[in-house]
Amino acid sequence: MEPSWRKPVGVLALLVYLIVYAVIVSSFGATLDTLPTILKVVAYLAAGLAWVLPLKPLFVWMNTGRWSSK
Repeated sequence: MEPSWRKPVGVLALLVYLIVYAVIVSSFGATLDTLPTILKVVAYLAAGLAWVLPLKPLFVWMNTGRWSSK
Protein backbone atom coordinates (compact mmCIF):
# COMPACT_ATOMS: atom_id res chain seq x y z
CA MET A 1 0.00 0.00 0.00
CA GLU A 2 1.28 3.44 -0.93
CA PRO A 3 1.57 5.94 1.93
CA SER A 4 -0.97 8.75 1.94
CA TRP A 5 0.22 12.29 1.18
CA ARG A 6 -2.68 13.70 3.24
CA LYS A 7 -0.99 13.17 6.61
CA PRO A 8 2.19 15.18 5.91
CA VAL A 9 0.12 17.94 4.28
CA GLY A 10 -2.29 17.87 7.24
CA VAL A 11 0.55 18.15 9.74
CA LEU A 12 1.98 21.15 7.87
CA ALA A 13 -1.49 22.75 7.77
CA LEU A 14 -1.85 22.10 11.51
CA LEU A 15 1.49 23.78 12.25
CA VAL A 16 0.64 26.81 10.11
CA TYR A 17 -2.79 27.07 11.76
CA LEU A 18 -1.31 26.89 15.28
CA ILE A 19 1.30 29.55 14.52
CA VAL A 20 -1.31 31.91 13.06
CA TYR A 21 -3.69 31.23 15.97
CA ALA A 22 -0.94 31.87 18.53
CA VAL A 23 0.01 35.17 16.88
CA ILE A 24 -3.61 36.33 16.80
CA VAL A 25 -4.32 35.35 20.41
CA SER A 26 -1.06 36.84 21.68
CA SER A 27 -1.92 40.14 20.01
CA PHE A 28 -4.74 40.47 22.56
CA GLY A 29 -2.32 40.16 25.49
CA ALA A 30 -2.18 43.86 26.33
CA THR A 31 -5.96 44.14 26.21
CA LEU A 32 -6.44 41.09 28.42
CA ASP A 33 -4.00 42.49 30.94
CA THR A 34 -6.40 45.32 31.77
CA LEU A 35 -9.31 42.99 32.60
CA PRO A 36 -10.24 41.83 36.09
CA THR A 37 -8.71 38.50 37.08
CA ILE A 38 -11.87 36.42 36.70
CA LEU A 39 -12.38 37.69 33.15
CA LYS A 40 -8.73 36.95 32.35
CA VAL A 41 -9.23 33.38 33.50
CA VAL A 42 -12.34 33.00 31.34
CA ALA A 43 -10.62 34.56 28.33
CA TYR A 44 -7.53 32.37 28.64
CA LEU A 45 -9.67 29.25 29.09
CA ALA A 46 -11.71 30.14 26.01
CA ALA A 47 -8.61 30.89 23.93
CA GLY A 48 -6.93 27.74 25.19
CA LEU A 49 -9.82 25.54 24.12
CA ALA A 50 -11.09 27.34 21.01
CA TRP A 51 -8.18 26.32 18.80
CA VAL A 52 -9.27 22.67 18.88
CA LEU A 53 -12.75 23.08 17.40
CA PRO A 54 -11.82 24.06 13.81
CA LEU A 55 -9.37 21.16 13.55
CA LYS A 56 -11.90 18.31 13.47
CA PRO A 57 -12.49 18.57 9.69
CA LEU A 58 -8.73 18.60 9.10
CA PHE A 59 -8.26 15.41 11.13
CA VAL A 60 -11.19 13.73 9.38
CA TRP A 61 -9.70 14.67 5.99
CA MET A 62 -6.26 13.40 7.00
CA ASN A 63 -7.70 9.99 7.86
CA THR A 64 -10.49 9.53 5.30
CA GLY A 65 -9.93 11.94 2.43
CA ARG A 66 -13.32 13.58 3.06
CA TRP A 67 -13.99 16.83 4.92
CA SER A 68 -17.04 15.49 6.73
CA SER A 69 -17.36 12.43 8.93
CA LYS A 70 -20.86 11.75 7.53
